[in-house]
Amino acid sequence: MRVGYQLGTTWLASSLPNRCLLCHQSISLPESGICAICLHSGLYRGPICLGCGKSMQIEADYCGECQKRQPRKVIAPCSYHQGLGTWVGAIKYQGQLAALPVLCRALVTRIKALEQQGLITLPQAIIPVPLHPKRLQQRGFNQAWLIAHELSQLLQLPLIDEGLTRRQDTRPQAGLSGAQRRRNLHDAFILADDFAFQRVALVDDVVTTGTTVSEIARLFEVHYVDVQVWCLARAEAPGLLDELDSE
Repeated sequence: MRVGYQLGTTWLASSLPNRCLLCHQSISLPESGICAICLHSGLYRGPICLGCGKSMQIEADYCGECQKRQPRKVIAPCSYHQGLGTWVGAIKYQGQLAALPVLCRALVTRIKALEQQGLITLPQAIIPVPLHPKRLQQRGFNQAWLIAHELSQLLQLPLIDEGLTRRQDTRPQAGLSGAQRRRNLHDAFILADDFAFQRVALVDDVVTTGTTVSEIARLFEVHYVDVQVWCLARAEAPGLLDELDSE
């Protein structure tokens, strides 16, 4: 995995623009990728339910509906459907890593704010969603690992990339229905029995239906490990971001 990191940092160094990816205005170093104005315009502007991604009137962990079932918490700085989603997708599909550092910093800001408000507890370790070795060889890097490594450095938390493995080279999730996604990922991952942490953050680039992270989280929760999910963007269900919780 060290090779993947070196490759990623090489690409990152060569791809950092001196102009904003969105507005194309000049950016002064050490800032890069996305200017402060465009970044701010693409981030969440108000409280967001950590369960479903719905807009809320007050800062809380869950909306009224999610409060009943206490789903797994998903923490992201922005919606995939807004201006920053294109550049989150470009990390994986185009190897365009210029936006990765600034988006990771935005995620860290969100994490720290939620911790200060008592809505989350920091994990003991950070775990990237693993790729199958065949897919890793084809792509040349695991974007979840690169994000997790950046977060590990920023938050001074250990990155654990052993113990959780992907044993099935499943078909891509994009374009599949919810049921198809669940069937596609059934028994796709395996977790070592001697995992030593009680609280972890599972890191991916984007959370859509949550099928991938849910499949992995169940493996941890069998061993009574608390799992929260960190990602650069959340692709919530249509309309949720525009709704205000009436609870």
